[in-house]
Amino acid sequence: MNRCRNFVILLVACAALSPMPSLLSQAPAQTAAFQTPNSTTITTLEQRIPVLLKDASVPGLSIALIRDDKTYWLHSFGVRDEKTHQPVTDQTIFEAASLSKPVLAYGVLKLVDQGKLNLDTPLSSYLPKPYLEGDPRIEKITARIVLSHRTGFPNWRNGDTLTIHFTPGERFSYSGEGFVYLQKVVEQITGKPLNEYINEAVFQPLGMTSSSYVWRPDYDERTASPHDAGEQAQDKYKPKDANAASSLHTTAVDYAIFVEALLRGTGLRPQTFREMLTPQIAVDPDCRNCTDRDAPKQLSKTVFWGLGVGIQQTKEGESFWHWGDNGGFKCYMLAYPKQKIGMVVFTNGENGLAIVNEIEHKAIGGAQPAYTWIKYDSYDSPPFQFARACREKGASPAIEQFHAALTDGQISEETINSAGYTLLNAKKLSDAIALFQLNVHLHPNSANAYDSLGEGHMTNGEKELAIENYKKSLELNPKNANAISTLKKLENNSDSPKSD
Repeated sequence: MNRCRNFVILLVACAALSPMPSLLSQAPAQTAAFQTPNSTTITTLEQRIPVLLKDASVPGLSIALIRDDKTYWLHSFGVRDEKTHQPVTDQTIFEAASLSKPVLAYGVLKLVDQGKLNLDTPLSSYLPKPYLEGDPRIEKITARIVLSHRTGFPNWRNGDTLTIHFTPGERFSYSGEGFVYLQKVVEQITGKPLNEYINEAVFQPLGMTSSSYVWRPDYDERTASPHDAGEQAQDKYKPKDANAASSLHTTAVDYAIFVEALLRGTGLRPQTFREMLTPQIAVDPDCRNCTDRDAPKQLSKTVFWGLGVGIQQTKEGESFWHWGDNGGFKCYMLAYPKQKIGMVVFTNGENGLAIVNEIEHKAIGGAQPAYTWIKYDSYDSPPFQFARACREKGASPAIEQFHAALTDGQISEETINSAGYTLLNAKKLSDAIALFQLNVHLHPNSANAYDSLGEGHMTNGEKELAIENYKKSLELNPKNANAISTLKKLENNSDSPKSD
């Protein structure tokens, strides 16, 4: 066991470090001028994207630029699988991840137009029995509240138990669980499985011939594989059941068709379309998943949520956007209704969102507060390079190399935590624990840092240390459901449970 050795290394490396507040990933110092995509844009992207893929260790990418409500340029780069080296093409299938949600929203709004669903009627009234027993607040959840992420649900439940963490409607907290609830309502209203309804209501009318929430046999010959941060191909999940929040499979071609429809307002009544793109709630500037904290003292002045899409407000006007993250698949879409321009990017690498900021600045330009809010480190930032050094060199050399950036807070708690989990999943337990210990040292008031350290010790078979750190996490955040449930397992069993 190397825990003691690594702990000594950690203390030496951290001796000069003082706890520092985390800093958000910063946008480029000079914002690119806002522009309509043109031939110069295309030339720039054709030259730059291959370099970005290499620098960020992303195997492949497919991009569509929209101009005048139509796809102006479509191109694919790299490979869809590092093992086979088959190239990405315009017909390559990617996981859309959370870009599944805007498509579900569009399908829901079509039901609104047909008078089959009311945005402000409690969803429970459409189901034969309550979706959630024992909490009367479920009666407050409507389609509008789900689509604007105000349910009070976590992003995903812990185990089998789903709980409401705050009064539905009062504030924002991003939740995939809410969309799964809405999916059940859609299936009840239509009498059809979700994919069948969306195929009839969205895919077929718009001509999205390669899109599905469940796996299709023709995908086998053209799917991209997910890749981890080190460009290692991972197993491809092939969903048999639809998940409204995350299981959409599609191409950049198809998704650009969908964005074009939103830019034109195709298929929806004008009033319904305006509702979709009207800000319903301002987000918490400091978090996306906010159920484990109190209401924010202030709200964002630039980033909001509409019905199924994010809304950002800049001097160029309002634009709608969304990101997707299924681990080894990352994607992003952005569109400006007034200017009739947009962008769709799909990647098959864990680091895909690390290059989106530069791509969108070269493609469209202008301020992009939404990208800053989602807090993905740029490929050339100290946090990204620190995470890479942890993977390639190990925790101790990375801590030594990035001592200054760790000291002044350039490398956030979130980045260190993510790097730790990458090493944990790679079974490099001593290195993972060293990073979790570093995070506790730098962020002694973070419940999440202690929670992660607890998991590291638990995975390493160190039950007492795991219990100690989970208890500390609960002291700092009594609402930490993961710590509560894990402590019960640890304290009720003689053998500590293992994480995968």
